[in-house]
Amino acid sequence: METRLLDVLVCPLCKGPLRHDREQEELVCKADKLAFPIVDGIPTMLVNEARQLNAQDPASN
Repeated sequence: METRLLDVLVCPLCKGPLRHDREQEELVCKADKLAFPIVDGIPTMLVNEARQLNAQDPASN
C-alpha cells in the first residue's frame, strides 16, 4: 500500500488516523478498535465490513 495513500486515509467513523498492519493486511483505528481489510491492495473503508478488535488482539496495541 502506498505511503501517500495512507497519509490521506482516515477512519470513516471518527476521522482519526489509521495504522497499516502489514501482517494482517488491515488498516487499524485504535480509537474505535476497528480493523478495515485491504483486499487486492484496495482498502475497504466500510464500517460494516470492519473487524472489531478485542483487548487480546495484537493489532489493537
